[in-house]
Amino acid sequence: MKTELWLPTKAAADALGISTDTLKRKREICGGFLEAGRDWCSGSTRNSSMTWCVERCRKALHQRGMQARGGQS
Repeated sequence: MKTELWLPTKAAADALGISTDTLKRKREICGGFLEAGRDWCSGSTRNSSMTWCVERCRKALHQRGMQARGGQS
């Protein structure tokens, strides 16, 4: 069974090669496509860092990029 890599916002953004602001804007609650509980999770308190599943985020970003370029899903 493969273990998924979950990282806090800054580390996840760095791993994906995008800014933290861009990553946060991609959440569905901000009009994006990354789903809470699947692609990212909030912390247990208001001040806790969000964590992100890097592999799922990368796949979702890739799929959206392909759609924007007229490619396959």
